[in-house]
Amino acid sequence: MASNPQPVHGAPAAVAPLISLKGVTKVYGSGATMFQALKGVDLDIAGGDFVAVMGPSGSGKSTTMNILGCLDVPSGGEFMFRGHHIETLDRDQRALLRRKYLGFVFQGFNLLSRTSALENVELPLLYRGEDKKARRELGMAALDKVGLADWWDHTPAELSGGQQQRVAIARAIVTSPDVLLADEPTGNLDSERSVEIMELLTGLNRDAGITVLMVTHEPDMAAFARTVVHFKDGLVERIESRHRQGEKVEAD
Repeated sequence: MASNPQPVHGAPAAVAPLISLKGVTKVYGSGATMFQALKGVDLDIAGGDFVAVMGPSGSGKSTTMNILGCLDVPSGGEFMFRGHHIETLDRDQRALLRRKYLGFVFQGFNLLSRTSALENVELPLLYRGEDKKARRELGMAALDKVGLADWWDHTPAELSGGQQQRVAIARAIVTSPDVLLADEPTGNLDSERSVEIMELLTGLNRDAGITVLMVTHEPDMAAFARTVVHFKDGLVERIESRHRQGEKVEAD
């Protein structure tokens, strides 16, 4: 009786990527004003990865992030998320997908100035139709994860820049998203606060299993990621897989 084939040591069975782009293009305008922002992007992102996206202005990184965040649609190619074709969805279907699976963090925090930290964090739950009690419990839990439970009743003006970004991150994770998309999350912060935010994102990735996709211009911030994707001229130029700071290296 033939024995079952054994897997090769160090080569685990392939797992389908959480996100997959195949030949994705994006064209703006037409005729003489036509501009091709993406020229055939191929990219696979595994669930639970921490990905930094880098590249000069006009390289296509922001356009790609907008597509990955279901804020824009490709002109051509295939976009798969959780095994489903996203390029075929209409605007309302993409909005539902964003609310259920995605969280967003921006450079400018985008907090409502006259509302408390807790009320800011509760907003995605309000849009989702959660009742007041559930919003309060989930909102406080999210603030606790970012170390701001004691600051729940403070407005943005009463918080430092680093604290405001923590509130923004709490708002992004309050719905327990599969993917957190962060656009220059440390761009408005000093070096010390930037490291604190990156350590927070690293912890959420490691402990909660959230897949993090982050645009950054700063190599020091990209060093916190496991995977670094470099864009140039509308294409993926190269991909680096690296040992992340603070992680153990497994012996071969």
